[in-house]
Amino acid sequence: LPSQFSGLLGTVYRRGNLSFTRDGSALISPVGNRISLFDLKNNKCETFPLATRLNIVCVGLSPDGSLAILIDEEGAALLVSLIGKCVIHHFHFHKPVHSVSFSPDGKKFVITKDNVALMYHAPGKKREFNAFVLDKTYYGPYDETTCIDWTDDSKCFAVGSKDMSTWVFGAERWANLIYYSLGGHKDVIVACFFEENSLDLYTISQDAALCVWQCDTELDGLKPMPPKDAAREKNAEKNDEEFLEEPKGEEIHGKANPNEQETRNKVKYSRVAKYFFNKEGDFNNLTSAAYHKKTHLLVTGFASGIFHLHELPDFNLIHSLSISDQRIASVSINCTGDWIAFGCSGLGQLLVWEWQSESYVLKQQGHFNSMVSLAYSPDGQYIVTGGEDGKVKVWNTSSSFCFVTFTEHTSGVTAVTFTSNGYVILSASLDGTVRAFDLHRYRNFRTFTSPRPSQFSCLAVDSSGEIVSAGSQDSFEIFIWSMQSGRLLDVLSGHEGPISSLSFNPMKCVLASASWDKTVKLWDMLDSWRTKETLILNSDVLVVAFRPDGKELAVAALNGQITFWDQENAVQTGSIEGRHDLQMGRKELDKITAKQAAKAKSFTTLCYSADGQSILAGGLSKFVCIYNVKEQILMKKFEISCNFSLDAMEEYLDRRKMTEFGSMALIDDGAGDEDGVAIPLPGVKRGDMSYRHFKPEIRVTCLRFSPTGRSWAATTTEGLLIYSLDSGLMFDPFELDIDVTPSNIHKTLRQKEYTMAIIMAFKLNEKKLIQEVMEAVPSNEVDVVCSSLPDLYVEKVLEFLASALEISRHLEFYLIWAHKLLMLHGQKLKTRSVKLLPVIQFLQKSIQRHFEDVSKLCEWNIYNIKYALAISQQRGVKRLAEETSVDEEDDLDSDSDYLM
Repeated sequence: LPSQFSGLLGTVYRRGNLSFTRDGSALISPVGNRISLFDLKNNKCETFPLATRLNIVCVGLSPDGSLAILIDEEGAALLVSLIGKCVIHHFHFHKPVHSVSFSPDGKKFVITKDNVALMYHAPGKKREFNAFVLDKTYYGPYDETTCIDWTDDSKCFAVGSKDMSTWVFGAERWANLIYYSLGGHKDVIVACFFEENSLDLYTISQDAALCVWQCDTELDGLKPMPPKDAAREKNAEKNDEEFLEEPKGEEIHGKANPNEQETRNKVKYSRVAKYFFNKEGDFNNLTSAAYHKKTHLLVTGFASGIFHLHELPDFNLIHSLSISDQRIASVSINCTGDWIAFGCSGLGQLLVWEWQSESYVLKQQGHFNSMVSLAYSPDGQYIVTGGEDGKVKVWNTSSSFCFVTFTEHTSGVTAVTFTSNGYVILSASLDGTVRAFDLHRYRNFRTFTSPRPSQFSCLAVDSSGEIVSAGSQDSFEIFIWSMQSGRLLDVLSGHEGPISSLSFNPMKCVLASASWDKTVKLWDMLDSWRTKETLILNSDVLVVAFRPDGKELAVAALNGQITFWDQENAVQTGSIEGRHDLQMGRKELDKITAKQAAKAKSFTTLCYSADGQSILAGGLSKFVCIYNVKEQILMKKFEISCNFSLDAMEEYLDRRKMTEFGSMALIDDGAGDEDGVAIPLPGVKRGDMSYRHFKPEIRVTCLRFSPTGRSWAATTTEGLLIYSLDSGLMFDPFELDIDVTPSNIHKTLRQKEYTMAIIMAFKLNEKKLIQEVMEAVPSNEVDVVCSSLPDLYVEKVLEFLASALEISRHLEFYLIWAHKLLMLHGQKLKTRSVKLLPVIQFLQKSIQRHFEDVSKLCEWNIYNIKYALAISQQRGVKRLAEETSVDEEDDLDSDSDYLM
């Protein structure tokens, strides 16, 4: 079963700093407690299979691009290899960290926490016992430190602080620069930047002021500390360290107002200019900034969603633009200075802007509120999601990008689905409409409504794509429309409670409807009497799902049971008691334990696997359960998130957070620092949605299995999570006997017994070996080999072709294989169509993707050829005209000569 985490869609940015990779073609974005890599040149997105315990707040990349340090809200750090995409080392800074930055030479890195800056030796390329060794601790600022910047030669770094001061520290103890304090601002320092190959400095504060500082010394003018002084200071520190349990490293204590003796023969700074961004008065707080040293380009982002581009040091405005109506939380520039990345945490927006051509390289946004529903397209290539923000988004599963967003709904979307042809999306909403969207022209071409306004809670479409049905929350009725005409065909009444779920039988025109009145009704769409059977359960029914072959019906009820029914005879065939497997967590403000709360919890979403042998179930917890339908046992339980920034993650409350007055979660801490707004009302509780920093609760709202059978998706509080088959090394032989060895397979291949070699390779079931054998078959022999393949291996070869077509360059060769197999064995495959459907759909998805790519290329080439031909014809006509005019002139000259 698919069990390996393969991607996170639907969320592109949460909070933290954005970072471009070393070559500037890819962007790393923190997404909750994970990081996503956006490859901007190849238009792909990948989420790393690693996670921190809480949301990531800062990311530091090493200059060579091989390592990253991820730090979460509490100061727990992960050292990550960007090449191997794995965690190398864990470390804890014990306090929240505001920023992290590697030195340009890659030997040190600095982090800022509280009012200190800590410099560590950067992890090397060799194995070491402790990857994080503290080198120096820098004191000086009175309030929290906010930002860091290094000089190009890694000799010094600058640190900005909330006490409105900026400090320049030497990475080594220089004789003329150990520390230097700069004032001149009236608000929190947001960013500080050194000029290229210089100690000259720019400081930017939250009240949109920029100070330009000039240094009287060049970088080469920094003098090393005389050996005697350095040795004396080190001995003094060693004596202090004898009484400590662990060495603290060297400490440097800066003074804001040093005396004359201390400043003699030292580096001096002078402010040469001060500029203000908000001359027009239409800007509020400056929230983020980035500076490109080579091009002298300064980018500043504001809380109103506006950004500015200035050229320094003259402060010339290049352009300003509004890209959002939320605060710009992070700004980053790539190494060439062409692309600027912006992250807006309020709406979860991620934008990459090419400032010279004034165009977007990337523009992505997740659902503003939580996702509620999802559906796979019939070929598994696209996923559609609906959210509480009323948006319907379509995602490409191979690139992980959203390529179209429909915003016609005026209230939350409750259900989405594809029609069987894969070109029409249907969505139901609480605004009282069901809308049909066309994926060719990207427009809303049908809107279905009920005679009386009612809120639709569920949606289903039959296998032909002609009958659309939606269930109502308030009138307890089911509405049936025709897709062709858009007219209301029928209103099915009979339920005595809100309709919770609808599902069409994939093989027949039978609709199953579940309701809170403890019944499931089966309606025959072709029978004028409509109602066919009523299945009575012990509890309110929440969700209903048909098996892909249409012979079984799964029903989840409020008492936590999943029951299976034979819908032909209306007989219950089995049940699963799943309440204990759901394993609820306890919310911060819950008055009862998780164990007691779990008694009232149940599964809210069900989904059969593509082969119908297992069923996925999820609900208001962090677990997704996979059950075997036949054996009715739990096969696997997935923990979809380990992010403790979400509520209801822990089974037991932390006793340290409990006081005699109640939970500490009730206390407002950090009065809205990010928005610069103090909470004026005392006693505002964390549970209120009106509170600025409420904790979202972990839940699974919808589960769907891919039609290809190779992956499944879940919409959760974190976003859209996709789990796929483990692509790693796995020895899984099939009908293996003693003679099947790699050497025997190669021997058979040399004897040109291709069919036998293929059968032996599939028995050993090693992917590389199968590929080698398949590609050794000459293309003119494919027909013969296909005809002699046993039926059992035809299915396996088709599955291999589908996966090989996704990555192989031998497009025509594998297409010949697929064509011959389907032509020769088509009739036999038809008899097992239900079992083979996932494999065929996987093959169709691979071929369709290549078709789209190649057709674009061909159309472009045809256009180029036509253009070249048109130009050559034009030139030919022009040349002919020139030649005729020359001939006429010659004739005239000869006539004139003759006359003379």
